[in-house]
Amino acid sequence: MRVGVLTGGGDAPGLNAAICGLGRRLVAAEAELIGFADGWRGLIHDESVALNHADFQHLLIHGGTLIGSSGDNPYRDPDVMVPKVLATIARHRLDALVAIGGEGTLGAAERLHREHGVKVVGIPKTIDNDLEATDFTFGFFSAVEVATRAMDDLRSTAESHSRVMVVECMGRHAGWITAYAGVAAAAEGILVPERPAHIEELCEKLLRLRASGANSAVVAVAEGTRVFENGACLSSMEKDEFGEYLTGGMAQLVAKKIKQRIGWDSRHLVLGHLQRAGQPIAFDRIFALRLGARAARLVLEQRFGFMAAMRAGEIVEVPLAAAVAQRKTLTDQFLDRYETFFLPIQGT
Repeated sequence: MRVGVLTGGGDAPGLNAAICGLGRRLVAAEAELIGFADGWRGLIHDESVALNHADFQHLLIHGGTLIGSSGDNPYRDPDVMVPKVLATIARHRLDALVAIGGEGTLGAAERLHREHGVKVVGIPKTIDNDLEATDFTFGFFSAVEVATRAMDDLRSTAESHSRVMVVECMGRHAGWITAYAGVAAAAEGILVPERPAHIEELCEKLLRLRASGANSAVVAVAEGTRVFENGACLSSMEKDEFGEYLTGGMAQLVAKKIKQRIGWDSRHLVLGHLQRAGQPIAFDRIFALRLGARAARLVLEQRFGFMAAMRAGEIVEVPLAAAVAQRKTLTDQFLDRYETFFLPIQGT
């Protein structure tokens, strides 16, 4: 049996562990595993490398991805790229293809399976944790750990200089990292894409905090948060080449507005790619390893069009179509449960 594997989209702690879980199980079943370089780009341009048991020896402890990753997607130019992907699959005589990635990567895999009968199995990966049909995605908790520790460490300098520290976390559409890390670090304010952030309300909250005797504060903000002042949106309305709103710069903007409105010295820090860099925490290593092993089982049982996922702590299989049907964002229930950390909906 010949099986291809790719890792697409942004890297995440645990990618190598997922490849390790997949590879060990397949090699034990005497299957060949072929890695395609840089996500879908490797299938579009036929760039591959054979993987063997020696590659998996210590793989799960390392961050990043052994076979590289990119945001290339064959459906950005389907008339040209999809035939190239199909030709590469045929040329390598692949019996199955395992796609490890987020919404874009798995969405392309699902379409190839549905429209062209490609024998695909998916493994969910995104530090944003915004994929439906799985409780969590590997890499998420490693990113949360980085963000939480950063906020913890910034407490000392905030207290020393009586400042507000505004920390920007990744999260274009979903605020899972910001929410989990912000709550864990006891941030005084948490701003997420799921709830518009009004500068007036944030500043009022900080003024009440300072009046109570506090000399410092930490505010966590997701990069995709929509920030408003006097009813006007201050966030960029420009879009990138893929039609998505440009994000980032929210921490700098919020820190500037805090200083302007209430005179409290404020500084900002953008965590950026630190959240997805370095070694995965133990949970993500084991989690990704389990997902990889389950994906291998799906391949060996020839059950295609499915994705390995976590449900209530167990590793299960779900249809790929269910995983990419819609984006998973923070629920009202979650926001209400930790309502003291988040700004209220304006007018309530």
